[in-house]
Amino acid sequence: MSVVFSMAAFALAASITPGPVNIVALGSGARFGFKASLRHVGGATLGFTLLLVLTGLGLHELLRQWPFLSRGIGLFGVAFLLFMAWKLASDDGRLDADDEARAPSAWSGALMQWLNPKAWLACVAGMGAFAGDGEVHRVWLFAGVYFVICYLSIASWAYAGGFLRHCLSNPPGMRLFNRSMALLLVASAAYLLI
Repeated sequence: MSVVFSMAAFALAASITPGPVNIVALGSGARFGFKASLRHVGGATLGFTLLLVLTGLGLHELLRQWPFLSRGIGLFGVAFLLFMAWKLASDDGRLDADDEARAPSAWSGALMQWLNPKAWLACVAGMGAFAGDGEVHRVWLFAGVYFVICYLSIASWAYAGGFLRHCLSNPPGMRLFNRSMALLLVASAAYLLI
């Protein structure tokens, strides 16, 4: 049972800390509400879990042999973060019904995980620690534990954003919040380029 506890502690530490996916969940919760943000939460969780399983089954070895793939993923990740930052920064801050404004999709949540170096690092480090000997049942056990904790962690950020929604009901306040979130995404992107 102690290995499951260790897996859970690792998953919580990696999932609950700030990062691009959590920042988008917070912003989505504030802009669109908790319920509408659950698509992003679910997509990000499924995307991460798939990445974790594939890493445990050998994807990390492929990337080690072809490092240019890792660099390409990182550059696409930076571009995606900058795109999301631009979308946040250009939002007008109105919370009224806008037919064109939509919460981030499940697809964008999953894509963010695949382009997120923090997610790749968590996958490689976690699988190295808990399934490094190649035991397939350990890969699946870790993925199951991580799935639950990842979902709850990202959902907590979306919930916090939903809570903030009540405080940010005026357009100037929402614009300030969105631009702050955009700056955090740009900072994440800049950090990835270092």
